[in-house]
This record gives sequence, C-alpha cells and structure tokens, in this order.
Amino acid sequence: MKKVIKYYQLFFYILISPLSFSQNSTGLKDIFANDFLIGTALGAEHILEKNKIANNLILREFNAITPENIMKAEVIHPEPNNYSFTLADKFVEYGQKNNLFIAGHTLVWHSQLPKFVHKIQSADSVRLFMTNHINTVAGRYKGKINSWDVVNEALNEDGTLRKSIFLEKLGEGYIKEAFDLAAKADPNAELYYNDYNIEQPAKRKGAIELIKKLQASGTKINGVGIQGHWSLKGAPLKDIEESIIEFSKLGLKVAFTELDITVLPNPWDLKGADVNQNFPGSPFMNPYPKGLPDSVQTELAQRYSDIFKIFIKHRDKISRITFWGVNDGHSWLNGWPIRNRTNYPLLFDREFQKKPAYEAVIKQKSKQ
Repeated sequence: MKKVIKYYQLFFYILISPLSFSQNSTGLKDIFANDFLIGTALGAEHILEKNKIANNLILREFNAITPENIMKAEVIHPEPNNYSFTLADKFVEYGQKNNLFIAGHTLVWHSQLPKFVHKIQSADSVRLFMTNHINTVAGRYKGKINSWDVVNEALNEDGTLRKSIFLEKLGEGYIKEAFDLAAKADPNAELYYNDYNIEQPAKRKGAIELIKKLQASGTKINGVGIQGHWSLKGAPLKDIEESIIEFSKLGLKVAFTELDITVLPNPWDLKGADVNQNFPGSPFMNPYPKGLPDSVQTELAQRYSDIFKIFIKHRDKISRITFWGVNDGHSWLNGWPIRNRTNYPLLFDREFQKKPAYEAVIKQKSKQ
C-alpha cells in the first residue's frame, strides 16, 4: 500500500511540476533583463487567467503587457456616456499584482471606433469626444499605466497624415491636442506615438516631421512605437536599424510594440497592418493548416535571429520589445488579412512550447 501511495505521489509530482516550476524558471525577461523589457499582448482569456499553462508562460517569459483590444475605443467607450471598464480594470490589476510594466493601447485611433463617433458631424463634437475619452480613460488609470500609445497610425505610407475623422474635423493639430490631454490626465505616464511601417524611409520621414513639430511646440512625447508586423522577407534589416538610430536622435525611447512575423503568402504585396483590409481565402493562401514545415521553421528562426541581433546591438536605445500575442494560436494573423488561416508568427506554438525561433533569439543573445 505504501508503494502505491509513493507511485501516486510521484505521478502527481511529475504531472504538476512543469506548471509549478515553469513560471519561476528563466525566461526571455530574465535573459534580456539588462537590455530592454520583453512584453506580450494579452487577450481577455489571459487577463481572466482562464488557462493556467498560458498564465505561467506569461509570467515566466514577459515583464510587460499590452491589452490587445479591450482598451480600444469601441470596447471601452461603446456609447457617448457609457464606458465599459470591467476588463480594463482586470488588465491593470493583473499587471499590478504581478509587477509588470503596463502599456495602455490606445487613446486616439481612426479604427475600431464606437459607431456613434462615425455619426458625428461637427468639429466641436469630435473634439468633445476625444477630450472626454482621454480624460476619462487615462484619468481613471492615472499612476497605474506606465506608458500610453496616445495616437495610433496617423500616417499614410508616404508619410502624409491619414484622412481620419480626427484630421478631417480637427486638422493636424489634433495630434498635439491628444498628447497634451494625455499628459495632463496622467502626468507620470510615458507617452508614445505608435505606427506600422515607420521603419520604412518615406513613412519614417513623415513620423520624424510629426514628432519634431510636437517637440517644437513643447508637447510631451517620450517615445515612438514601431509596431513590427513583418514577414519572412519584408522590412529590410537596414531600414529597421536606421529607424532605431534616427528616432533615437530625437531624444526618444524606441519600442517595438507589436512584433510578429507572418510566414504565409502575400500575393498582393500587402504592407502594414490596416485592420480594415480583408481578402478572400484559398488553399494556396493557407499552405500550412496542419503544421509548419521544418524548412519554414528554420527560415522563421533565422529571421528572428537577424532582427534580435539588431535589437541587441542598439539595446541602449530600445525600451521594450512586445510580441503581439502569447502564442501562435492567439495571434491576430490567423484572421488577417484573410480569415481562418493557420499562421505561425510568434516564439511559442499552439501548445505553448518554445519554437526554434525562441532558441535562435536566445542564441543570438549568448553571442553578445
């Protein structure tokens, strides 16, 4: 009988030990502790801690978190005088209890706006919405959010200002207004401009001009967020490195805020991360529904290794690297720009296991 009990105890220990110890073992956040923060985007399932394996992975690997969707205006501010703070409050509580850097995303964005905003006709009403939204949301989390993506994706690919409802009704001054409002609502939070493709020369030039205008006007801006929605061959390494250097010269912190690397085909030469773009699917566009071939896995690992080589080289300029998702199954790229595809853009697979790309990143660090 004693032997049976011992075997049962041993089996139970083996069963729970990976979950019990994985949270406390060395992760990316420890390996890069002297370089930059390592973050991830959380969905509602992570904020509510529905999956213990996912939660242990998050706490083992990351020391910064960003809300994937629950702080976007259509979710947190669905009606003119109605705010939905339940999940946002839990997100902040999750970060606080686990001593994580908390990034707020996002205060002003042309996309994922509540329906009532698109019905607004007057400039005064748009300004009132923006003012109330920033004051209410940033004000609620004053002293609790470490940084805010204040304005998100305000530029076209050529570096000109996007024709959003904010630009059309308020003029280009809306960006300064948004940053000034955020600075007043939460004086201690770091304030970032966040966008995709601003590592590319034309759009980067526009971002630099925008930031210089803000700085010249005395507006507080602490950093720039380069999203990093890239592909296996997209976004030349030269452009990535030059963007770090150029933005840093402005006296800004540089963060890579939404990093992922798609491995799926893109015959339209689609660039960026415009969530409003959607295209029809086909077997050709979804080539790996049952698993990623070793050759592509190797290519992905090399791509991450090359990118992190640049990150590590410029670690004195970079404040944070945030992956846009916890694991492959969680990634938004399974549904964009084509729905119901199987993508593999992150460092952890659908079973929360480390991929060769993870090991490649660690190996790159060991070379320094």
